[in-house]
Amino acid sequence: MDIATLAGIVLGLVMVLFGIISSGGVAALGNFIDVPSLIITIFGSLTSLMASYTMADFTGGFSGIGVAMKDPKLDHGAVITKIIELSNVARKEGLLALEEIARGLEDQFMQKGILLIVDGTEPELVRGILETELMNMEARHKNKAGFFDAWAALGPAWGMIGTLVGLVNMLKNLSDASTIGPNMAVALLTTLYGSLLANWICTPVSNKLKQRAAIEFQLKEIVIEGLLSIQAGENPRVIEEKLKSFLAPKAREAISSEGGA
Repeated sequence: MDIATLAGIVLGLVMVLFGIISSGGVAALGNFIDVPSLIITIFGSLTSLMASYTMADFTGGFSGIGVAMKDPKLDHGAVITKIIELSNVARKEGLLALEEIARGLEDQFMQKGILLIVDGTEPELVRGILETELMNMEARHKNKAGFFDAWAALGPAWGMIGTLVGLVNMLKNLSDASTIGPNMAVALLTTLYGSLLANWICTPVSNKLKQRAAIEFQLKEIVIEGLLSIQAGENPRVIEEKLKSFLAPKAREAISSEGGA
């Protein structure tokens, strides 16, 4: 599990509760709970979200929360080290020796690329096939993050709708001055709920998904460049230096000249 995501969400809730309790005491928590406001903001935004997507994409979009909570352990150094290991095998035993190694790889993208190379596929075709898969992966990731971007926009919008509904009800009863304050407070709660939904849940989840997608995209680029370099018969040391250019200076130092971490 990604501790940063969980900690950020939990601490965000703590900050809100602290602000409420420190200014009005524990009893003030009841002032911030209004079921009709919750229904308008949460379920109202969900209905618009449903109308924006197919039912399959709508139900599948929520899986992004689980993805944001996970820690996929994406390691650039490990991928580069593996490619250097493969390049050494190919240099000593030939490209065909990579087929057996490919069968045992967990990385299906790398496995697919190796098998294409072993089958004698032309380099440009190998690049085309792998980049097509990479572009489609990027599109899926953008769609998943876009789901939460859309929800982040719809939440505050429906919060404002709820506020307007509350204000209309309040203005209809201006003759009773004692109801103005409570009605105004309830009207503003929908705006609060919409802001919390957008800034506490949706935007952070979207940002985390985009960050993960960017890292995974770069890893796949490393795999493509590495495998094509192996196919071209380049020296493992040259391949290593080429792939290190994807890394930050400190990360490059973790990879030895022999291709080991």
